[in-house]
Amino acid sequence: MPRLTLRVQPGGRTLVNVPTILSTTPADVDRTITLLGSSIDVRARPTSYTWHHGDGTTQTTTGPGAPWPAKDVTHTYRRSAQVSLRLDVAYTVRYRVDGSAWTPLDQPLTTTSAAVALRVDQAAPVLTRP
Repeated sequence: MPRLTLRVQPGGRTLVNVPTILSTTPADVDRTITLLGSSIDVRARPTSYTWHHGDGTTQTTTGPGAPWPAKDVTHTYRRSAQVSLRLDVAYTVRYRVDGSAWTPLDQPLTTTSAAVALRVDQAAPVLTRP
């Protein structure tokens, strides 16, 4: 299965109590391979996305999120930390041999994104005199 890229906005740094936007670009798989003289068609579709926030929490969605200005998938950190996020994507797979009927795999196949480092900082307003 293709490894998807986890996008985080803002990238590299975010703030405590500010929603951080998470997204990826899903990739369907439609391939034909030849194995032992037989033609095998394979189709795989992403069906669930499990977002590991790096702070001990996760969330599972059926959609891939979207970049800003959409806020389809967000996470709000509650304390300062250096975290490492990752994404697991489950694919529903089916196949057919030599043009026969499609057969689903019993279990989804899962792929994991590369880890993305994110620094979570805390900010406080400060009044100053002009």
